[in-house]
Amino acid sequence: MLERGSLSRRGFMNRSVAALTAAGLPGWFAAEQFGACARAAEEKKTVGANGKLNIGVIGVGPEPRRSNALYGEAKRFKDKVNFTAVCDVDARHVEHAVKQYKKDGYDVKGLADFRELVTSKDVDAVIVATPDHWHAIIAIAAMKAGKDVYCEKPLTLTIEEALAMKTAVADTKRVLQTGSQQRTEMGGKFRLATELVRAGRVGKIEKIECRIGTNPHSGPIKEVEPPKELNWDMWLGPTPKVPYRLDGGKTNCHYEFRWWYDYSGGKMTDWGAHHIDIAQWMLGMDGNGPVAVEVIEASKPYDKGDGYNCHERFKVLHTYANGVKVEVSHGAGSTAKGLVDAKGEPWKSRDGKTHDGVDGGENGVLVIGDKGTLFVSRGLLLASDKGIFAPIKDDPKLYPTRPATHMGNFLDCVQSRETPICGVEVGAGSVIVCHIGTIALRTGLKLKWDPKSHTFDSSEANKHLARARRGDWKLA
Repeated sequence: MLERGSLSRRGFMNRSVAALTAAGLPGWFAAEQFGACARAAEEKKTVGANGKLNIGVIGVGPEPRRSNALYGEAKRFKDKVNFTAVCDVDARHVEHAVKQYKKDGYDVKGLADFRELVTSKDVDAVIVATPDHWHAIIAIAAMKAGKDVYCEKPLTLTIEEALAMKTAVADTKRVLQTGSQQRTEMGGKFRLATELVRAGRVGKIEKIECRIGTNPHSGPIKEVEPPKELNWDMWLGPTPKVPYRLDGGKTNCHYEFRWWYDYSGGKMTDWGAHHIDIAQWMLGMDGNGPVAVEVIEASKPYDKGDGYNCHERFKVLHTYANGVKVEVSHGAGSTAKGLVDAKGEPWKSRDGKTHDGVDGGENGVLVIGDKGTLFVSRGLLLASDKGIFAPIKDDPKLYPTRPATHMGNFLDCVQSRETPICGVEVGAGSVIVCHIGTIALRTGLKLKWDPKSHTFDSSEANKHLARARRGDWKLA
């Protein structure tokens, strides 16, 4: 987010707009984005009608800690929020977080069990930043306890859980924001790209490519005793009881859980939850999805049971009812040459090298239309013609406002009781598209999908819609 510092208002505005245009954004949009950031800065100073919101954070470690980034963003709104509790199944993380938050002036309680936090009268809203297999259970329990929820992406581990989240929001009337922050942040690049696509600037969409990166390979990882501070059984929760593994930086626990289908969906639900979400937005398919999915290519995953088991390389094709194809790959997309930024210039990498468009491995979203091509990533916004970036006369109305921060949008909606930009329909809808891609990979089947009944045309594939949950860990 842009910060004013000691600059005059005019100087701050000029420098901010210049920075955004230097990043390749058109001047007219840079001015709009500055306005959104300025409004957000003013809102940070406004105390909510009901006083400060007491927030509890579940899943506060380790580095790299997504919860820490969320905490940092939320505490920017110092007149709106107060932190009262932190929770983690690893006592080391709780100890670290308590010290950190108290140093910042928050008198937080450190807890080991999320159930104590979500039922606390000292908590109004919850940030869920746990591993994926805990998202739905915790978020639903929090909503049923009367708490509003900011839940990290991917919203769920299974399709069944995504549907349960939608039901919980409808039943409890709580506010839920999914942490797919590309819709609000990144200098507004993804929102502008979506507006341009929805305004017809590249013509009729033929194909969208989501390049999301390879899954890492580990080979066998040693079975060892879990750290004494870690409640391993609680970390596993609803998933099968297995040994704790650690070998160097490779493990089946903190952070690296992403590369195990037991706890996540690999890059398909990691980066896919970002880029597939943008593809859905561009297509106007929030809350909907494709009608078919198939694997074009995929490497054989490691299957010994003692190492990362997500497919390292893959290319999965989703087909929508209107014929549009959304291809999701590790980085096996099309080479798109001749792309330029809003100034009509090719992009330069940090080493000063000039690039003629992007190759198939460039992380981001490539949109191919019958009248042009557009590419967007967290660092780039390029198109096949400078004219694609001309001002948009008719606002596509992607969202009623232009939130500049994802957390700020959540806090605003908690106060207004409106739906966040990534509410449950968006978060559940996008993660379901991720999940059907993962199911195609894991079954190797060419599948038809019904986005209304949320079922496949295959009994084998339908077995993957839900998973058995160990012990008493049910969806509340």
